[in-house]
Amino acid sequence: MMEWIESLHFARPDFLYLLLLIPIMIAWYVMRASKTHPTLRISDLSMFERKGRSSRVILRHLLFVLRQLALLCLILALARPQTSSSSRNITIEGIDIMLSLDVSGSMLAMDLKPDRIEASKTIAADFIRSRPNDRMGLVIFSGETFTQVPLTTDHSLILNMFKDIKSGMITDGTAIGDGLATAVGRLRESEAISKVVILLTDGMNNTGSVDPMTAAEIARVYGVRVYTIGVGTYGTAPFPAQTHFGVRIIDMEVDIDDALLQQIADRTGGKYYRATSNEKLKEIYHEIDQLERSKIDVTEFRSNYDEYLPLALAALMFILLELVLKFTIFRSIP
Repeated sequence: MMEWIESLHFARPDFLYLLLLIPIMIAWYVMRASKTHPTLRISDLSMFERKGRSSRVILRHLLFVLRQLALLCLILALARPQTSSSSRNITIEGIDIMLSLDVSGSMLAMDLKPDRIEASKTIAADFIRSRPNDRMGLVIFSGETFTQVPLTTDHSLILNMFKDIKSGMITDGTAIGDGLATAVGRLRESEAISKVVILLTDGMNNTGSVDPMTAAEIARVYGVRVYTIGVGTYGTAPFPAQTHFGVRIIDMEVDIDDALLQQIADRTGGKYYRATSNEKLKEIYHEIDQLERSKIDVTEFRSNYDEYLPLALAALMFILLELVLKFTIFRSIP
């Protein structure tokens, strides 16, 4: 009870000045009662010698008391009493993360299940769900680049956009430099504690207007750490190819520029990973998740709750009770 009282405060304390009306009204009521003496002329007072004041005469002041209690409750309700919830600590990562995802035709290779692009989407979605306090965004690239979702805390938006991502939705190719530069551009104005790009690709840079190492240098200048992921097994991988006889599964040479991706990660203080299976890709995202939880800010969360309703109901109850008593027990005859 004491904790509840200590947490009580008023959102509109200026209304409390109306409480001054109550002592004024009490003083006015007392003065008026003292000047009001009903008279009755009779010839003999002996019948009243042993008669005291009846309980009804004394209790008639109850109507005024009820009216004052109703006024008190209404004034307190107008002042909007509030209580604060118990403070609790929440974890704020303070990290902005841009995912840059390769959607080139080679991402249809089936060395990851069901294929590289679907596996990448599913595992990245799990990563997003595991970090509810971070702002995240999504860039897709192949021969050109496109910002699918800018930085946002609305993770459900990103997860919904994942459903529409597929290979071939933009010009084919592998513009690693453009994909990285676009993601870094989205983080340029960020004031987060840590700024991160997770770039996932399965090929070699073969197009685009920005050299990958130039994009890496831009990332370094803006304090963006880049984690690069090469997706694909070693050697060859099954790939659905269109032939004259329909879609056939053929073995395609896996050609990932490990050296370039390693250099990008090294230049920006990140790390390079090679994902050769779904399980390995999950492990990579888990490791990145752990690496990027090192900077934690603890803050206090408070929530206010309005408490005026019980007072308003009490005022209504006092008014109704006064009316009932006035027209029943304390009914006056004109």
